[in-house]
Amino acid sequence: MSNESLVSANVDYDRDGKQFGNLCVPQSTNSAGWSVAFIPVVVVKNGEGPTVVLFGGNHGDECEGPVTLLKLARTLDPSQVKGRVIIVPMLNRPAVAGGTRLSPIDGANMNRAFPGKRGDSITGMIAHYVSSKILPLADLVVDIHSGGSSMHFLPSVNMHDIADRKQMDRMLEAAQAWRAPYIFIYEDVAGEGLLPSLAEGMGKVTLGTEMGSKAQFGVETLRITERGVYNTLHWQGILIDPPADNTAVEPEIVAGNDTKDYIMAPGSGLFEPFFELEDRVEVGQPVGQVHDIEHPEQDAIIVRAETEGMVMGRRSVPLTSQGECVMVLVRPYSVR
Repeated sequence: MSNESLVSANVDYDRDGKQFGNLCVPQSTNSAGWSVAFIPVVVVKNGEGPTVVLFGGNHGDECEGPVTLLKLARTLDPSQVKGRVIIVPMLNRPAVAGGTRLSPIDGANMNRAFPGKRGDSITGMIAHYVSSKILPLADLVVDIHSGGSSMHFLPSVNMHDIADRKQMDRMLEAAQAWRAPYIFIYEDVAGEGLLPSLAEGMGKVTLGTEMGSKAQFGVETLRITERGVYNTLHWQGILIDPPADNTAVEPEIVAGNDTKDYIMAPGSGLFEPFFELEDRVEVGQPVGQVHDIEHPEQDAIIVRAETEGMVMGRRSVPLTSQGECVMVLVRPYSVR
């Protein structure tokens, strides 16, 4: 059986100029036996040069990516470009339309679906197309995220601590060019199948972000996101214009490289945090407590840190279920 993607694109990735089009994902629904789901894609190309692929809306409740990339798609002129920029502003468009983390069509998490399968449900089909058709074209891959509906994050560019030191050094260099306040080296604690993990494994210079959260979305997080995209395009040598921000401010590089840095709720209820973003936490220290809403007579469950570090992220929604992440701790990262 062929492994060729069932998804098609009505853009030509090799043609100079600017093209607005769609990834066309075949679907069969209750209202139409034959239908196609459209995932917008924009290609801006001018001659020979590197290729940058920019993704937003991997999760539908993380809005910095879609807003930044929709604006970029409309304003970026081919004459500004030396090479190629491929923009997918809403990778999981059904989730963006629904304002949900997971796809409302198949309930799948796009950022756990890679590399996907040819005959999968819609999320896996999109992932399969991206994995087989778009990522191989890229020199630099950017996947813009935030904390979504559940977490507050300090604005950061993030990546894994990969074994290939030459590739890691390039990723750190690209992240520093972004000029976000932090560079966050993270661990996977909720499964596999991440888009950045696949791109890193393909040898691509790969950047993710955590630009805040749904509740933090506003002028500042958008400023950091938009400025960073332009700075990174300039770093890659694609933008002819000067960088948007060439200030000497250096981001702080931090790592949450112990799975215990990702503190999970020991019980369900209302999580009361004891610390705010950028606060310092010591081993064994209570970071919050969970109030049982069904048994008010019971004492709150104390949540303790098993590692020490700075609070990089914390839960933004008080109502919490057992096993959900309530806080993330990081420490200064030492470049090997």
